[in-house]
Amino acid sequence: MNVSSYKTKPFMPCHQLTEDESLTRAKAFYDDISKRRTIRDFSFEPVSRQVIEHCLMAAGSAPSGANHQPWHFVVIENPEIKREIRLAAEAEERSFYAEKAPQEWLEALAPLGTDDQKPFLEIAPYLIAIFGQKRGGPNEGHDRKNYYVTESVGIATGILLTALHQAGLVTLTHTPSPMTFLNEICQRPDSEKSFLLLVVGHPAQDAVIPIAALNKKPLSAISTWL
Repeated sequence: MNVSSYKTKPFMPCHQLTEDESLTRAKAFYDDISKRRTIRDFSFEPVSRQVIEHCLMAAGSAPSGANHQPWHFVVIENPEIKREIRLAAEAEERSFYAEKAPQEWLEALAPLGTDDQKPFLEIAPYLIAIFGQKRGGPNEGHDRKNYYVTESVGIATGILLTALHQAGLVTLTHTPSPMTFLNEICQRPDSEKSFLLLVVGHPAQDAVIPIAALNKKPLSAISTWL
């Protein structure tokens, strides 16, 4: 390691809590985030651009391989572009449900009530197309190989989902396969790979959620202590 290029500064903890305070905050966070739900019934109610911008900045604070921050978020609010995305996504979904998906996958999806119709792509005020970048670097304008792109973008997306929930918004993670049409519609280079299409807004007054989606595995099923 070139020691001369390795500079540091003292770490200042943002929270210095007692054990009881830490547990109280952990419980409160779990109580709130456990109420997050995936929604497919959106309203036309607008959302402030500043809210979205701050949530994106929170996502941009995520850890990443070599701190290269290999993500790019395209926020779509233009009705014509949302329409174009819906048509392209539904075309892929029709192919998926009719030809590509194995029966086991279709059976797994059945309790969630999903199909090839995606009206929420036009109704919700914002779509956020998330891309992973093969090349980039820690500063704007760099052109270096990025590392752990999928892992880094996944972490940033998780923070974005949490930030949007904290802001009182609802979301849907949409992953038509393949999603290459997003590069063309969003005018992103081939060196970027579409990761996920996030639908963001407020729930419709008559919004429903499938009962099957309420089932979450207990702690004993998702963790092992050694």
